[in-house]
Order: sequence, then C-alpha cells, then structure tokens
Amino acid sequence: MNHHDFGLFLMQVSVMLVVALICGQIARRLWKLPVLGELVGGILLGPTVLGVLAPGLFQGLFPSAGAAAVGREALVKISLLFFLLTAGLEADFGLLRKHGRSWLFVSVLGIAIPFGLGYLAAVTLPDLFKDGAGGQGAGMALFIGTALSISALPVIARILMDMGLMRDRVGAVVLGSAMLDDIVGWFLFGLILSKWGVASGGGASAGGMSSLVGMAVLFVGALTVGRWGGRRLVEWLRVKMPWPSGFLGISAVLVFVVGALVEGLGSHAAMGAFLVGVALSPGFEERDQDRQTVTQFVTGLFAGPIYFVSVGLRADFVRGFDWLLVLVVLVAACVGKIGGAWLGARLGGVKNREALAIGFGMNARGVMEIVLASVAMENGLIGERVFVALVIMALVTSMLSGSLMRWALAKRPVA
Repeated sequence: MNHHDFGLFLMQVSVMLVVALICGQIARRLWKLPVLGELVGGILLGPTVLGVLAPGLFQGLFPSAGAAAVGREALVKISLLFFLLTAGLEADFGLLRKHGRSWLFVSVLGIAIPFGLGYLAAVTLPDLFKDGAGGQGAGMALFIGTALSISALPVIARILMDMGLMRDRVGAVVLGSAMLDDIVGWFLFGLILSKWGVASGGGASAGGMSSLVGMAVLFVGALTVGRWGGRRLVEWLRVKMPWPSGFLGISAVLVFVVGALVEGLGSHAAMGAFLVGVALSPGFEERDQDRQTVTQFVTGLFAGPIYFVSVGLRADFVRGFDWLLVLVVLVAACVGKIGGAWLGARLGGVKNREALAIGFGMNARGVMEIVLASVAMENGLIGERVFVALVIMALVTSMLSGSLMRWALAKRPVA
C-alpha cells in the first residue's frame, strides 16, 4: 500500500467514523437505537444516496477495487469479529437455571415456528426470493428460516435495561430465551455456510461432511470445555494482567486463531468470534459492570460504528427495495416469533399479558439480524433484495419491540 492508498484508506475510515458517530447520536436520542443511525449514515455514504448525487465523489472516496478497498474490507471484517465477541459475552447460562421450563418452551417454539414460516415462504414463493447470483435452492430457504428464528440479544438487553426489567421474570425469560436462540441460530448458520456458502474471494466452501462435523464439534466444545476453561482464564486475567487491556489482548488472539480455524472448515470467522465470546462469558456472570466496560470499549468506540456504516455501503436500498418481499419477510418474522414465543410462554405457565410481552421482546432482531444478512450476502446465500428486506425487518422489529412490551405490561395483573 503506497502513500496515496494509505491516505485514502485513512480518509475512508475518518469519514465513516464521523458519519457513524453523528447519525448514531441522533438515533440514540430519538429511538435509543444507535445502530439505526449508523446504518442510515452508511446509506447516505453509499450507492443509495452519495452514489446517485455525486457518483464521482463516491467512486473516488470508496473505490470497489485497489489497496484502499482491500484495507477497508479487512478493517470491516475485523470490526465484525470484535462485535460478535461482545455478543457472545452476553451469554449467561445462570438465567436458564432460574426459570426452568418457561425459557425452554419460549426458546424452542420461538425458533421452530419462525424457522418453519421462513423456510415455507422461501420454498413456496421461490420467484419472490430469487435474487440474481444469490438466493436459490435449499441453502437460501434454510437461511431464510434461520434468519427469521434469531433474536437480537444486545438490543433486547438494552430494551429491558431501559424498562427496568432485568431482574423481572419477564426480562429473565426473554434474555435467557434470546441467548439460546442466538446460539442455536449461529450454529445452524455455520452449518449452512459450510454446506452452501461461497466465500467472497470466489470458490465454493468446503461442503463435505467433515466440515459439518467439524463445526458441530467446535460448537459443542465451546459450550462445554470452552466455558469451563473460559471462566478460569478470565479470573486469571483479572488478577495477573491489566484490566480490560489484558483481557482484550488475549481475546483478540483467541478470536483470530479460532476464526482462522472456522474459515478452514469452510464457514465464516464470525462464527469463531461468537464462540470465543460464549466460551469466555462464564467469567462475567454476576459481573455486569465488567461486561459493560468491555462491550463499550470494543463496540462503542470503533467496531460497531465501522461495521454498521459499512452495511449501508454494501447495497443500494432504493434499487433493492421490493415492497412485497419486505411485507412477506416482516409478516412471517413477526407472526412466527411473537406467536411462537407467546405460545411457549403460555405452555410454560406464564400469564397472558406477560406472555405477550415476552413475544414482543423476543421479536427484536436488531444488530444480529443485520450481521447475519451481511455475512449471508457476502457468501452468496442471498442477493441484494433479500438483504434489504431483512435489514428493514430488523430495524422495524427493534423499533417497535420496547413500545409493544410497555403496552402489554401496562395492565398486567399484580401478583
């Protein structure tokens, strides 16, 4: 990378950060959802707005090829890895032990019903979901089901915190169920990528049985031996190394090593970063302040803003907007997740108003959906139209979730 390319790279990062911070702060004040502002900032800088109003400036600032473009893409991918590390750290299995069958029913039905609706929609409406080079066959249909089945643990945690429900049964069931949904969803996504994904560099990913078995072993290992060792590692780091810099340094090494291993299995390094976070999360149980410190350090200052601005740069949201596809995705996502979580809560013995609140809370897709859609488009599972529909669905469900929960809980009977 010569002086010109490096200077252009620094200018790209500077513009992305400034726009992300400004738009993120506006969205934080209006909707308490900074990711919405960061995404809108990317849309303003991308082919949707700047590419139309000033195509020469857009191509000059964000070239699609060359050393500066390669550097930008590498930075975006590293930002994604650190963001998913913090998402994995949100896993708290202590919640699951406290609320027995409630979270189990909510999680199982909150995954199964939206997965079934998403898969059925993609199979029965293939022409609607078919989208250029991406979005065909069983891999696409399975991905749509998986995408509709996940929840957004970081967004849900913020909503519950703002509502003062972190210690409430509703909040605990929602958090525990969303955590399990995310783990299962990323596991399914990892298997789908190993079988049907095509890396952006070209060439089919390793789709053989060995890749699928390898991903399964990695997930099981992270949830068992990994979590056992992760607790001890975090405790040792607190005593022996500066906090949180020592933890972040060791975490970075683990993220890169496990990410490289996952890439070798034909999946995406993002899955490895998420698993590292899940494995280290036991060291943060009963230490919410430490978790928040690490999360804010990683996502608030750099990783989150850079990554979510880059999402807006990836697609033309006007060209890719299909109102019928957006409607189908939004209805299937909301009916499946709210209905499944509500039914699960009722079967778990939760009263109707609280069960509705749990369904509305679980319906927030937020940042995890956007990450999932971005990685899927990068690997050829979906095209631009489906990507735009999933991003819109993620933002709409996240914006409505808190208000609908407040409505559901406003008249719940006093225990």
